[in-house]
Amino acid sequence: MAKDMTQCTVQCMTRPDKRLLKMQVVAGLASAMLGALLAGPATPAPATPPPRHGEGIWKAVVPPTPMQAEFDGFDPVGIAAGARIQADCSLNWVNPDDGARYCFSSGTSLEYFLDRPHAMIARARERWLKTLHRAR
Repeated sequence: MAKDMTQCTVQCMTRPDKRLLKMQVVAGLASAMLGALLAGPATPAPATPPPRHGEGIWKAVVPPTPMQAEFDGFDPVGIAAGARIQADCSLNWVNPDDGARYCFSSGTSLEYFLDRPHAMIARARERWLKTLHRAR
């Protein structure tokens, strides 16, 4: 009996029921087509052209002339760790106590330094003096 009912879904419908089913199918198709038309064509976003020479996103502005900085412009975090890491002074910090400028090679280095600047300066000065004495 159940098998007969599933086969009879469209065939056993009365004429008004069939008309209603057809209208629902047509309305569904029309709705889908209208939605696709309103959405517009599916075109990919244009690729961003590569930056020309001299353009782009920079970490900071590099000074046009070299700046005078402590440790001959080397990163104080690197000096404190025993490494000479050259910094271009685009990221720098001026000590409010004595006006000394310290240059950093990266934002991470600057942030690490700013956690305890006076302790880092003391450690870097100690290492810097040892480095200068070894060089002689």
